[in-house]
Amino acid sequence: MSEKSITELGNPAKPTGEAGQEMLMRMADSHKEVTGWGLSFAPLEDAKKILDVGCGSGMALKNTMDKYEKLSAFGIDYSEVSVALSEKNNDEYIKEGRAEIIRASVDDLPFKDGEFDVVFTVESFYFWPDHNAGLCEIKRVLKDGGRFFLIADIYDTDELDDHQRENIKKYNLYNPTLSKFEELLKEAGYKDVKIHTKEGTTWVCGEGKK
Repeated sequence: MSEKSITELGNPAKPTGEAGQEMLMRMADSHKEVTGWGLSFAPLEDAKKILDVGCGSGMALKNTMDKYEKLSAFGIDYSEVSVALSEKNNDEYIKEGRAEIIRASVDDLPFKDGEFDVVFTVESFYFWPDHNAGLCEIKRVLKDGGRFFLIADIYDTDELDDHQRENIKKYNLYNPTLSKFEELLKEAGYKDVKIHTKEGTTWVCGEGKK
């Protein structure tokens, strides 16, 4: 089965079935580099508790936990397939009590105020039902001084190629400009907002502080 048909059958907005599992693992591999780049801006060496919103396959959490041994980590996703796969890929850390994966939506996080040092999301912002509500909910669960990182491999720019534009239209992706990313974070009440890009790519990492 082609990568294109796996993506279509798997449903990037809410992965389902065996095609969804295969799609998630392919995406974890293809997004590994942009994820590492985006998280390079995060103060993970000083963090104790982190959250991945829209954790997908759970590989971003696993790779982060592998690198930072003192972290405890949570992942949320509203896809049952994503939660199951994330639990499988983080089984060791879950058994150790260092990780937990929960089925939940970004606009209703099952956490107390001020729980996390760092919250990040990778390639999920496109599909959020209410972007302002999600950003505000993430800010609620951040500690004072905690940081949020929004990581994506595209933003609205003239540099997008035809294939990227086709996918944006096909999957109804919300794809703001750099200035709109900045505006959204500021409107949600984040401080010290920074919009990082990488030369020669269409990668973006929006950063905000509570």
